[in-house]
Amino acid sequence: MKTLLLDYATYHIWANEQLYGCLKNIGEESWNQPVTSSFPSLLKTLLHMWDAESLWWQRVQGKTEMFIPSKNFHEHPLKGAEALLMQGHVWKDWLASMSEEDLRKSFSYTNLKGHPFESSCTHLLLHLFNHGTYHRGQLVTILRQLGVTEIPATDFIVWSRSQKN
Repeated sequence: MKTLLLDYATYHIWANEQLYGCLKNIGEESWNQPVTSSFPSLLKTLLHMWDAESLWWQRVQGKTEMFIPSKNFHEHPLKGAEALLMQGHVWKDWLASMSEEDLRKSFSYTNLKGHPFESSCTHLLLHLFNHGTYHRGQLVTILRQLGVTEIPATDFIVWSRSQKN
C-alpha cells in the first residue's frame, strides 16, 4: 500500500505543478473574477485546496487549535499556490517516513464543526489525494471559464506514462 500511496503523492505534486505552470500566466483580474463552481473564484478554490491540506496536516500532527491559512492571506495568489505545492512535499516526505504498520494506524481528530472522528492514515491520504484531484478538475473548468485555452493534462495516467521513461 505504501508504494501505491507514494505514487499518488508524487502524482499529486506533479499535477499541482502542472497547473501552477498555467496559473503563473493568469492576469490579476482573473483571480477573483466570479465563476460558476463550488467556490466563487479561482483564488477561493485554490485557497480551499491549501486550507484542506494544511488542516489535515495539523490534525495528523495532533494539533487541536487549527490555523486556517486563507483567513489572513493577503499575498499574491501565486504565493498560495506555492504554499500548496510545499504542503504536497511535506505530505510526501511524511509518507516516505511511515511504515506499512504506521499507515494502518488510526488517529483521532475533530472536524471544524467540533465533531470527533477517527481515521486510518491510509484513508486520510487516499482522501487527501482524491480531494486534490477533484478540485484540480474544478480549477481546469474555472480556467476555461476565464478563457484560458492552454491547460496541461493532469490525469494520473499521463503522469504514470511519464514515469516509464
